[in-house]
Amino acid sequence: MLAAIVWLALRGDEQPAPAAVAVATDGGQPAPQFFGQVEGQPAPSLPGERARQRQQLVDQYALTDHTYCSYREGSMYPAHSQPMSRNPDQAYPNRPVLETKPMRGDDRRSNPDVLLQTAQSRVFLAAGESVVFSLRAIEPKGAVLPLVVTRAISAGIVTTGARPTTQVPLSLTDDGGGPDAVAGDGAFTGALTPQQTGLAGFHGTIRTEVRYTVNGKNGVAIFDVIYSPRVPAVWAGAPREALEDGSLAFILRAEVRTPGRYVVTGRIDDAKGRPFALATFNEVLGPGPNDIKLVAFGKLMHDGAPALPLTLRDVDGYLLKENTDPDRELMPRLEGPVLTSRTASLKGVSDAEWTSEERQRYLTEFAKDRKGAAAELAKFDPSQPLPPSACGPVK
Repeated sequence: MLAAIVWLALRGDEQPAPAAVAVATDGGQPAPQFFGQVEGQPAPSLPGERARQRQQLVDQYALTDHTYCSYREGSMYPAHSQPMSRNPDQAYPNRPVLETKPMRGDDRRSNPDVLLQTAQSRVFLAAGESVVFSLRAIEPKGAVLPLVVTRAISAGIVTTGARPTTQVPLSLTDDGGGPDAVAGDGAFTGALTPQQTGLAGFHGTIRTEVRYTVNGKNGVAIFDVIYSPRVPAVWAGAPREALEDGSLAFILRAEVRTPGRYVVTGRIDDAKGRPFALATFNEVLGPGPNDIKLVAFGKLMHDGAPALPLTLRDVDGYLLKENTDPDRELMPRLEGPVLTSRTASLKGVSDAEWTSEERQRYLTEFAKDRKGAAAELAKFDPSQPLPPSACGPVK
């Protein structure tokens, strides 16, 4: 028998021996020896493989938990009443746009030895409003360099083939008069009021090109504003406040001349002057008088703990124009404080989260995903507790 086995093993033209080989037992009878998985039995998991599988389940649970918790936190306040901390770039819309860049010539090459400081009081310009431009040249270390403005022209940007607009000359001076604040400080300043020029009827981007020289070298600076010559609605009547549905509403009255969708934004400060909330209005308005409500949401007031009373300031709005460029007609802006509320406590202010059909639908689906991932992880390794959640236990 042994010789037969050896003879079979030595034959090179035969197929490999099967996994079950005959070996002698104490009784002399062959018994099967298995080197693989026994049919009907689960494959044994090696320690490394089991750890990898568990980590996958942990990662899946962490992802679903993050999705649920981040959505819940991000949607607990309505979109029209958000913490200013989430929108810091919109806190002070009427501050000038300041830039410092290397001087550039017509060939667009920069000169690192000369820096050009520019200031622009606003980007969007409604009918009757003015924009102030300023420029100054300095060395990299900060010393002011002598600058001479040789030409400044404002004109509307039109599409290719369209008739060019009127070119309006602009005066920039450093004499302390008009818009120039300080004489002889090296900053040349000028103001543009399109309504008082040949650009009064132009709707779109007005570009002001300023040519100058510094140290005998020519440079050019560009200032763009988006101008709206027609006022679609005006403010009418005194603003007021009201507690509605557990939130503080600042109510403004607008006389709408052109019906359509209006987007209005206001900033809300606390009693210490701290920017607290960004309030927006986005609704379709019909012609005639309409109320526009800018809301400090109740729970936001509880969570943010602002010093009361609150003040609404710096309100701007526009009529949204779809499928056109520019896409808006501007309302006159309300600069500075508009209304300080009489509400000096949180009495009557709700601390409930924002709720809507859409929010509840998403929360339900995200909670379902999280619960399912938690169940899979618990089933795989019931001896270990779930990783901590970012916003509370799984229910």
